[in-house]
Amino acid sequence: MSSTLTPREIVVQLDKYIVGQDDAKRAVAIALRNRWRRQQVEPVLRDEIAPKNIIMIGPTGVGKTEIARRLAKLAKAPFIKLEASKFTEVGYVGRDVESMIRDLTELAVTMVKQEETENVRAKAKDIAEECLLDLLLPPVKTSAPEPDPEVDDDDDVGGNIIEMAANGNFSEIIEMTQTAVAETSQVDPAAADRQQKTREKLRKLFRQGKLDKRSVDLEITQSATPVVEIFSAGGFEEMDINIKDMFENLMPKQTKKKRVTVPEAYDILVEREAQRMVDMDKVVGEAKARVEQNGIIFLDEIDKVVAREGTSTPDVSREGVQRDLLPIVEGSSVNTKYGIVKTDHILFIAAGAFHGTKPSDLIPEMQGRFPIRVELDSLDKDDFIRILTEPENALTRQYVELMKTEGVTLKIGEDAIEQLAEIACLANDKHENIGARRLHTVLECLLDEVSFNASEMNGVTVNIDADEVKRKLDDVVEDEDLGRYIL
Repeated sequence: MSSTLTPREIVVQLDKYIVGQDDAKRAVAIALRNRWRRQQVEPVLRDEIAPKNIIMIGPTGVGKTEIARRLAKLAKAPFIKLEASKFTEVGYVGRDVESMIRDLTELAVTMVKQEETENVRAKAKDIAEECLLDLLLPPVKTSAPEPDPEVDDDDDVGGNIIEMAANGNFSEIIEMTQTAVAETSQVDPAAADRQQKTREKLRKLFRQGKLDKRSVDLEITQSATPVVEIFSAGGFEEMDINIKDMFENLMPKQTKKKRVTVPEAYDILVEREAQRMVDMDKVVGEAKARVEQNGIIFLDEIDKVVAREGTSTPDVSREGVQRDLLPIVEGSSVNTKYGIVKTDHILFIAAGAFHGTKPSDLIPEMQGRFPIRVELDSLDKDDFIRILTEPENALTRQYVELMKTEGVTLKIGEDAIEQLAEIACLANDKHENIGARRLHTVLECLLDEVSFNASEMNGVTVNIDADEVKRKLDDVVEDEDLGRYIL
């Protein structure tokens, strides 16, 4: 399992997607491994071991968010990214800090539910296939013998049962009832045999895809819940009530018949059966456990909630947010619609550029809850060259695969990559330094013409070299005013 990866193995996995930033990778690798180590400790001490939260310091576009996101994927843990600047102090308009735990819990429930759905999907497919065959070929109806109008059977049977009950002959009553049921549900054996053979033929045709163009009438359940939009000041999220769920319970569900193709009907039936087979109590329990033991919250722009120097009045969107964040980071119980969730062992990774402020400007209690601080390096030309070529999801590789869908072969030479990296660095130096995100802008400018005409260039090979890069981008780079807008 990914949770048993050693710190060195975690760094190797992160290296596949993120260039450089070794200190940050080491810090998060140790934090992730410590979660596994904590689970091996005796239960008495396990609850006492708190996670070592991390602050990443560095300019935009150097990989802070990507490191946290990839770490969560490795851990298969519930992960949520939030901007600290979106929150305000309780009682003011803005998001309540506790909403991050509710969002994380909701995400974990969805994650676990998807896993459980996949676990039962094979069985759901079998049931859905039988339901689909019932739609294509309704079962044979039972045929009962025609009643004799001259004889009132109900009176005779009723009289006999009363007489036998009076004599205590209950075994005879049971035998008579079973005989009556058997007589009223007689099925023609030949018809049943023909039905079964036809059903198996349909099953074979369906699996071969020969019924894909046929249509069936399927009952679709529609929610009758009205759309309700509520405008409220902060704090409404604390109400222990879910308006949508309340309306769903009050309003009856409506069904309507819809004509769909056989493959569409099969997919709908599979999903319906899978949802029916999932044990939501088990899902919620597992999701809450994952949030409490393995949840990761990435708080971006943490420097934006640091109070400006020289201000003496309280700032509800800065120090107020820090004061509200503190109990969540320290460990508290948050009420969600799935029950109480404890935040004691959730890993918090904060990040910020800290241009005009320092981590030491955070309130002392908050500083103590983020004991690990790592500084991420600014990216230079060599880093950009590596970013364009080394990662598994390298930008150049993405563009090559995108053009391949149009039948266009795109080849970007090494000299072109070097030239692109140099232009990206120059643009970052002249204008705002946005890190590796500048590469997206530069590549889009370079490949704008190819991307636009690709649908009409099937079979064409496009070679990009340094001269082509200069031809397309030199004018933009040299014109500082133009570069400010384009690059």
